[in-house]
Amino acid sequence: QVQLVESGGGLVQTGGSLRLSCAASGSISSINVMGWYRQTPGKQRELVATITSVGSTNVADSVKGRFTISRDNAKNTVYLQMNSLKPEDTAVYYCNLRMVGDSKWGQGTQVTVSL
Repeated sequence: QVQLVESGGGLVQTGGSLRLSCAASGSISSINVMGWYRQTPGKQRELVATITSVGSTNVADSVKGRFTISRDNAKNTVYLQMNSLKPEDTAVYYCNLRMVGDSKWGQGTQVTVSL
């Protein structure tokens, strides 16, 4: 059973920074994609950034240049460094782990950016 535990959300002022972490445990294939998605009330969950097990990244245009995704394969952990935060980045951020035939989600962590 794969579990994802997220941490690092919170309240920050416009222009501030936060770092999200997501640790995966359980039976995890060495070939996988980990990533972050976000969702606000009434809207669909959207991609923020993903990173493969060999380090290839995909970052949404809305956060490119401000957010950086990275991972530590030895710890099965993915990070999202968020800089120059804007109020429109306010959302619940979800960690995702995708393997062949399976996809798991974390419980979500709230990020709130105040004016």
